[in-house]
Amino acid sequence: MTIKSFQGVRSTRSNVNKNILVKDIMRRNLVVFSPNESIFDVMKKFVKHKISGGPVLNKNGKIVGVISEADCMKEISESRYFNMPILDKRVKNYMEKNIDTINSSTSIFDAASKFYNTSRRRFPVTENEKLVGQISRKDIVIAAINMKSQTWFK
Repeated sequence: MTIKSFQGVRSTRSNVNKNILVKDIMRRNLVVFSPNESIFDVMKKFVKHKISGGPVLNKNGKIVGVISEADCMKEISESRYFNMPILDKRVKNYMEKNIDTINSSTSIFDAASKFYNTSRRRFPVTENEKLVGQISRKDIVIAAINMKSQTWFK
């Protein structure tokens, strides 16, 4: 007696889920920061927008750094140590200047690998060297949950 699969015929296409790209899941409406913005204002934006970091853009809109909660922790720690207020410190002195970006046409699998091999929690997403969005580890996890492990066709 032959047993048929109740799920249908298995797909022979091996790249069904490989077509999901960073641009399909990235965040497009970003909170961005200026190099001359105060750390205090950055922290207020983090709380207001419920984010933990974002890109720093110069006057021309070019990415010059990334600021995160971790960068703010350094300022908070130093302020207490030196008994100085946080108010007048600038982003340009605390932001990460070594910027790793990811291209919008990168597959989410390659993006996941890049996250795995670095300590970054987010990457600015670029197209033709222009900022178009941001992707986080959480975005990759959500995409993985929404993907089916196997695609079946009838």
